[in-house]
Amino acid sequence: MDKTTFEDYIRRFNARDVTAFDDYIHPDLHMMNGTLEFHGLQGMKDHYQQHIWTTFSESLHVPRFVSEGDTVAIQMRTHFEAEVDNDASLFGPVRKGETFDFNGLIMYRLEDGKFIDIQVAYNSFVYTNSRGEQTSLGIPH
Repeated sequence: MDKTTFEDYIRRFNARDVTAFDDYIHPDLHMMNGTLEFHGLQGMKDHYQQHIWTTFSESLHVPRFVSEGDTVAIQMRTHFEAEVDNDASLFGPVRKGETFDFNGLIMYRLEDGKFIDIQVAYNSFVYTNSRGEQTSLGIPH
C-alpha cells in the first residue's frame, strides 16, 4: 500500500466515513489494541460506531509511514475528545470536553490490498481533565 492510499484511509476515518472500513478492512480482520481484541469487518464497524464515535471525536495524525510488501507500519498520534458525558465509555467515565491522547506504533498486515491484521503498540496514553490536569493511563483497555 502506498502512502497516498493510506492517507485516503486516514482522511476518511477522521471524517467518520464508515465506508472506509468497507474499502480498507479485510472481512477476516484481526485487531489487537492493548487488551482489546476483535475480529472481522463488522467487529471494526461495531467498535467505532458503538464504542468510540458515540462519545468521542477522534482525529488521527500519522507523522511516519513505512510500507513494504504486505506490511504497513506507522507512528500514530490520536486525539480523542469527549463530545458528551458518558459514565460507561470505553475509557471509563468521561465528561464532555475531556481528552485522551495516544502516541504509539501500529503494524498492519495486508491481504488482497486490505488490512487483515492490525497490532497496536502504546508509547503513551494521556487523559486530560476539564481543569487541564494530565494523567498517564498506560494501556486504557
